[in-house]
Amino acid sequence: MRIAAKILPHPFMSLILVMVWCLLTNAVNLGNLVLAVILAIAIPLITAAYWPNRPGTPRLGGLFTYVLIVIWDIALANIAVAWIVLTRPNRKMRSRWVVIPLDLRTPEAIAILAGTITLTPGTVSADLSDEGSCLLVHALDTADAEDEARGIKERYERRLKEIFE
Repeated sequence: MRIAAKILPHPFMSLILVMVWCLLTNAVNLGNLVLAVILAIAIPLITAAYWPNRPGTPRLGGLFTYVLIVIWDIALANIAVAWIVLTRPNRKMRSRWVVIPLDLRTPEAIAILAGTITLTPGTVSADLSDEGSCLLVHALDTADAEDEARGIKERYERRLKEIFE
């Protein structure tokens, strides 16, 4: 196990690198896979010194579920935002700034949460507090900012905490 950790200091990143290389070259053949594996081993080894606090490996089952939930939410939010844009006049828009206190502490999980919020139509992550304890989000249409924050914490942050911490 110790030798494997030295050869693959970031196994999840190595797997992602192999997949990204195959997607970029648009070919999956033996030569391409060999080059992808060489890069997936070499790049993490070269950059390992710059990652003093190596992130842990996420729980893949929970991550798969999280991705499905986010895709579903993006689809529903697209419909909701289209409906709002087509039917609601600007003066009846209820856009709000929402402050979300974070329980997450790992930078990777916070980045995924902020990205998820921004990917979901109708919400945008705008700022992270200096100490990383709060995320500022702009919501296109919400009646209650606290309710919106609770929804984000329950739907996304809780799951990310289970995956990464």
